[in-house]
Formats: sequence, structure tokens, C-alpha cells
Amino acid sequence: MLVHLSVHNYAIVEHLDLELRGGMSVITGETGAGKSIMLDALSLALGDRADSGVVRPGADKADILASFDLRDIPEAAAWLSERDLEHDGHCILRRVITAEGRSRGYINGTPCPLADLKSLGGLMIDIHGQHEHQSLLKLDTHRRLLDEYAGAVDLARQVQLASQRWKQTRSELERLSRSSDEHRARHQLLSYQLEELDNLALVENELEDLEQEHKSLSNAESLLSACRQVLEMCRESDGGNVIAALTASLNRLTASGDGQPEAMQEATDLLTSAQIQVEEAVGQLNRFIDNFDADPERQQYLEERLDAIYTLARKHRVQPNELGQLQSQLRAELAGLDASDQTVGVLEEELTSYLRHYAEKATKLSGLRNKASKALEIKVEKEMQRLGMPGGRFSIELRGISNDEPQPFGQEHVEFLVSANPGQPLKGLAKVASGGELSRISLAIQVITAQTSRVPTLVFDEVDVGIGGPTAEVVGQLLRRLGDRGQVLTVTHLPQVAAQGHQHLFVHKARGSKETKTAVKYLGDKDRVEEVARMLGGVDLTQESIAHARKMVETVQA
Repeated sequence: MLVHLSVHNYAIVEHLDLELRGGMSVITGETGAGKSIMLDALSLALGDRADSGVVRPGADKADILASFDLRDIPEAAAWLSERDLEHDGHCILRRVITAEGRSRGYINGTPCPLADLKSLGGLMIDIHGQHEHQSLLKLDTHRRLLDEYAGAVDLARQVQLASQRWKQTRSELERLSRSSDEHRARHQLLSYQLEELDNLALVENELEDLEQEHKSLSNAESLLSACRQVLEMCRESDGGNVIAALTASLNRLTASGDGQPEAMQEATDLLTSAQIQVEEAVGQLNRFIDNFDADPERQQYLEERLDAIYTLARKHRVQPNELGQLQSQLRAELAGLDASDQTVGVLEEELTSYLRHYAEKATKLSGLRNKASKALEIKVEKEMQRLGMPGGRFSIELRGISNDEPQPFGQEHVEFLVSANPGQPLKGLAKVASGGELSRISLAIQVITAQTSRVPTLVFDEVDVGIGGPTAEVVGQLLRRLGDRGQVLTVTHLPQVAAQGHQHLFVHKARGSKETKTAVKYLGDKDRVEEVARMLGGVDLTQESIAHARKMVETVQA
């Protein structure tokens, strides 16, 4: 519940710190004293729009803080926990509006968008007044109240989740289906490219081995040609070869017999050695030629194999040694596309399953809504009769949805219809002309649904407008019944309502020498009786009005 409200420099309020209690708290005061200022400030803390005009003249900013005890509000505690904003079972909403019109919101000291203030505030407090923004004018509220009364809140949540899962699965399936043509074309291309690489059957290190062997064969042919040329030079038959020349030279040097000079002997020895080495070289070359095995078919195979590898590498714009890596990449991508095909089948099965699950839960929810709506209609209509609307009617319309797609709110729209006066047709709450009637109808609905509503704090701003006499007393009794269940804040002009409160707050103007400020105080028993007497008889209190007021208050308290 709301335990503390702090307002600084808002409108004509300079400083206000108010501790609030459970039960029914009535708020009274003279016209223009600022009774609604507190509620307006509270609305800002709950995310309502604001402008610089709300800042008290002369101040640089308005600062509003509302503190809640969350012990009886598990939904709000869960909301905070999901966003890591929890704070020891309490929640502090703060709103700051500068004189320049800038606005900032905070939840437990953490900056947040106004939408978060509004979302969280809606779980903790519900403000009712004569304004179209109040929650009972929203169809979402009609559906929520009916589901709470029917005890179907958890089931409604299951329906919502089933709808979300169905829509998410359908979106993913549509995404895959939209890309099916491109998917098939890519699959065909990858299959063709992978087939080429598989047919090539390139093994690890094969390219290096082929290039080395091809190089060796090419060099051997060149060497063979060189060897043949050297042999021809050494073995020419016309006597002009190297060996013949060496032999002739030795014969001439040794023709003179023994006794050669030392220098000639050394030359003879060198020529003899050269002859021997040339003959050995010729033998080596002959052996190389005799053992050389040049396979032209192998040479052709190597050239064709290398050409196939180089051609495929150029086609894919990669280096020849990268073809193996490319083959692995293409195979992985193709496997991914095959997996996508399998995913489509799985998603189609899931979509059917989610639709079946949704239909089961939504049908069950519709049954609970139909059953509960009849009972709720009777009870609300009875309270309307007591609230000064004789002949008033209340109906809950469950309008089926033509769309076959699973909707998050179920298979029907829920709308509250009312007729405040005999002979008038049933209309939606938003079309009720009288603000007072709308407030009383809202009160009747809240009284009935209070036992199941998860919002612990209810605020009623002048729900007694346009009523009086016995009806005013009934309004007070109903508000007190709500106060017995939780926390109710009521701004009222009627003594019959004020007397019913568990506590009484009095709003008044504190006039200084230079300015007037709004102040609020809790009234004790004596002051409370006098305030009710003032509401009964005006400014001038009489013994009769005081006695009447005392009797009203004491009767309620008894």
C-alpha cells in the first residue's frame, strides 16, 4: 500500500510530507484548499504527463515521491525483481519536473522512462475520478477485472503466453518460407560446386607432391639432352673429340722417351689425370642415360592433373592450396541449409502444437468468463440500485473475435455496458455522460471485485458528486467496506462519506504574510467531529450540527 507521499514545490504546495495508513482515509477541506492537489501529484509520480506549469512559482523544480509497501503486492515485487530494481520489500517512485519543463522519473533511485512508472504504478494503485483516463474506461481493465473475479488470472496468462509462442513460431516460419526460393538456388549451386570438388578428390599434400614430381621430370629431360651433347663432344669419330685430343697430346710428350724436364713431366702427369677423369665422366654419363626412365604418359598425367587443380582454383578465385578449405566450407554451408529444411518441418509441427494448446486454454478461459459474467452482472446491478440509480442496468458483453489467429487476450473482447436510468439503452462505460454516474458505477464494480482485485490501493476523487441523502451514506458504507479490505483514499464533500473513514485528513490553506500554502493534517476525534459538522452546516457551527456530527462518527466507529 501507499505509505508515504512527499510533495515539494508543486502548484501551491511548498512542502508536504504525509504518512498514510491502511483502511479508508477521507480527505476533506474547503473548496479551493487543494484537496485534489495531493492526488494530482500522486498521478505524476505514477507517470502522468506534466508541464512546467506545475512547478510552484519561484522554485526551480517540483519533486514528488511516493513510497509503497510491497508485502501484499507480489506482482509489483516480481516486476521490480525482473528488472533488478527491488529494494527490501519497498518501492519508491519519484518524479522531478523542472521549471523549464524537463521531466525525470525514478524507481528506487534508478532513472526510468515514464512508461515504466505507469506500468509499475498500475500494479500498486488505481485512481478513480471524473476523468476519461481512469482505468475503468479501458477495455483491458474490464477484461482484467472479470478474469480476477472468475479466478482465471493464471489461466489468462497461460493464454497470453500460448499466443506469444504461436506468433513467434509463425514469424520464424514465415521468415524461412520467404527465403525458400533463394534457399533452393543456393542449395543447388553449393551442391554443384561441392560435386566438382569431390570429383577432383584432392588429398592432403597432393598438390605439393605433384608439383615436385613434375619439376623433377622436366629437369631430367633437360639434363638428358645435355648429357648426350657432352658425349657427342667426347666421342666424335673424326678424331676431334676431347679424349682423342688428350691421347694425341700425351703421345707427343712421351715420344722423346725418358729424361724429360721436370716441368714437362708435371704437364704429362696432369694430362694423364685429365684423360682418366674424362673417361670416368663419360662412363657416368652413359650409366645415367642407360638408367634414365622417361615415361611420357606420366608426364602428361601430371600436367593434366595440375591443370585441373589450377583451373578449379581460378574458378573459385582462391589459391590452389586453399581448395581443401573451400571444400570444407561449402560442405558446412550445405549442411546448414539441409538443417534449415529440417527446421521448417519442426516449426510446422510446433505451430500446430501451439495452436492446439492455445485453443484448449482459451476455450477453458471463455467458459470461466461466461460463467463469472452472469454472477458479476447481478451483483453490480444490485449495488447500482443502492447507489441512487434505480432501474440502472449492468451487462458484460463477451464479443467473439472473427480473426482465427490466437489473440493474447483470448477468444473474445470483454466490455462493461451500463444504463444508468430506466429506458436508456446499454452503452459502454466510456459513453456514460454523467461523471457522477460513472464514478458511482465504478465504485459499484470495485466493491464487488475488491475481494479478487490485486491492486491494494484505491483512490476515489469526488465519487459523491451529484448525490446526497441516503445514497451518500451508502457510498460511504461501500468505501469503508473497501477500506476493510485494503487502502482507500477518498476526496469527498459529503459528511455522510467523511464520517465513514477510518481516519480523516484535513486540507487547508496556511496563509503567511507574502503567500498562501496548502497544508494537510490528520484530525483527532474532536477536530474530526467539528469538520463533519462544518460539512453538515457550513462555517458557523451550532450545537445541533456538532451533536449530529458526533452521532454520525460514533455510530460508524461503534
